[in-house]
Amino acid sequence: MLESSSVPLFIVFILLVVLLLFVVLIRKNGTAALIWNETIREKVTNFIMNQSKEQRILNFVLQNAVRGDPRSVVDTIDKYCSQKEWAMNVGNEKGLILDRTVEEVNPSVALELGSYCGYSAVRIARLLKAGARLLTVEFNPQFAAIARQMIEFAGVQDKASTILSVKLLEGPSEEIIPQLKKKYEVDTLDFVFLDHWKDRYRPDTILLQECNLLRKGSVLLADNVIFPGAPDFLAYVRNSPRFQCTNYPSHLEYMQVEDAVEKAVFLG
Repeated sequence: MLESSSVPLFIVFILLVVLLLFVVLIRKNGTAALIWNETIREKVTNFIMNQSKEQRILNFVLQNAVRGDPRSVVDTIDKYCSQKEWAMNVGNEKGLILDRTVEEVNPSVALELGSYCGYSAVRIARLLKAGARLLTVEFNPQFAAIARQMIEFAGVQDKASTILSVKLLEGPSEEIIPQLKKKYEVDTLDFVFLDHWKDRYRPDTILLQECNLLRKGSVLLADNVIFPGAPDFLAYVRNSPRFQCTNYPSHLEYMQVEDAVEKAVFLG
């Protein structure tokens, strides 16, 4: 009798150990974490709730943040993504690197590639000086719709009555970048935040140069250069005499997985 009852207990113990190891793996291993968060957990939750994760993030902001307060919006998104569901924002830790860089550059015209839910657009906009412009580009129409609402709720959207000007441009970066000068009246860019498809970092950096959108002193800041990684971009800017690079080690957003942000200053 004792032996028969000990078998189920042993199985339960083994399952608990496996579960504990899986939790540790998710927190420490980026690939395992993304598989769990993006492929398994998100799909199941979307099916159960009949709603996308991005819509859930927006709803949480609309219910808990202060309208017209960009800082409140950023903090509320961080709270949701650190406590409820992981999401691919730049996040609170690397966000401090982004903040510091924006404050140092003090841009008049900035470009973001990869709006996602609007987190970093709002984060950047709250630090811009009066009259400055931020153009944020998003390829995914569902993400763009969420980002527009997030930007509007934060009070940083492009309209005549505000001193901040954030304009969302929907479409592929390789199509929008060549339109910036004529269609959006951009002379040169003071600051560029790269946070879209990692395999687009290098070609879009080259395209920005070919379109004469970079001036001497323009600053590029690239997220996720270690994980998921942008090796082609790093090799290009670090070996180019036209860029001066600085690497800022950090962690993947809302996790303990190693990551980094790369700053590349255009030397002309």
